[in-house]
This record gives sequence, C-alpha cells and structure tokens, in this order.
Amino acid sequence: MKTSPNSTLEICQERFDKLVSLHVDGSGGSIYTSHVGEFTQDYVNSISAELEERMFEDGEKKGVVKKVFSIIVEGLQNVRIHGEEDSEGNQSSFFLIIRDDESFTIYLGNLIPSKIEKDIQKRVDTVNSLERAELKELYMNVLTNGVISSKGGAGLGYITMSMKSGNPLGCNFEKVTDELSLYDLKITVNRA
Repeated sequence: MKTSPNSTLEICQERFDKLVSLHVDGSGGSIYTSHVGEFTQDYVNSISAELEERMFEDGEKKGVVKKVFSIIVEGLQNVRIHGEEDSEGNQSSFFLIIRDDESFTIYLGNLIPSKIEKDIQKRVDTVNSLERAELKELYMNVLTNGVISSKGGAGLGYITMSMKSGNPLGCNFEKVTDELSLYDLKITVNRA
C-alpha cells in the first residue's frame, strides 16, 4: 500500500487509467467526460448542466439524456457527500463516462472506510437481484421507513440508479490504507 501524501489521488488516477484502457483501448469506446480530484458543489452543478446540454447537442435521445443526467446528479452528490478524506484531508474521487455504439458506461469512484465494503457489496447485490417491480417496492419501503445516516443518506441512491439504468450495477474495491479503500460504482445506460 502506498503511503505518500498524494497516494490516494495517485491510486484514483491509476484506477481511472485502468478503466480508460479497458473501455477505450480494449473495446473501442470513447471518453465522453471525466474528472479526477475533488468535487465541489459548484463543480457538480456545472458538469451536470454541461453534460445534459452536450448530450442533446450530440443528438442523444431524450430518455437516455434524462437517465444519464439523473444518475450523474445522484452519483456525483453521493461522491461529494459520502466520499471520505485521507489522512491529509484530501477527498480523492473520480468519475468517468464512456460512450460506445450501444451504451454510456458511468464510473463513480471515491474513498470509503474499508469497514463498510461488505455493506456496500450487499446493497449492490440486493439491488441487482430484484426485478423492476421489486425495486420500486424497495424504493417506497426505504423512502417511508429508511433510516437516515449521519451524512443524510437512506440508501436510495443504489435503488434509484439501478431503476434509471435498467441494468445491473457493478462495484470494485481497492485497499488504499488499513482504514480506507477506493470504491467505484459502474452504471450502464443503453443508448437504444
């Protein structure tokens, strides 16, 4: 494990580079938009609006634009609010949107306490195991009865992103320190 002051940002950049290599070099996709670093509220607002405008300019279908926009707003807010800081006070994060002929693949990555990896994996697995009607039922149940975390979350993000994308979510964890892991979430939105 790296321990230099910039190690969390370096690890974010390395993971980002692996994902780019996988999708761009490996399968012919192209980077639609991306960012590695911290996410301020102003940046989240700005990139969300720019992305929506660009997608319409590029002729993407309105339904696809709405799905991607909704997922990006939800996902970037989650990164900004729930992303952990390293020992230097840095909140290293990334997002990447890859476009190919068939879909937009969105990756959202941030630091998390290593101790919550299993909980996140369980949430993703649960969401992936449900049919659409069951997802809607779970969403309403969490909305009505959900416990709010100390950071203001009730666990609706995974459900919302899964329902919007219509595809299974993917997640990856990479140990950074004994206490921190880099976590990234993969969401695919079909263009058709």
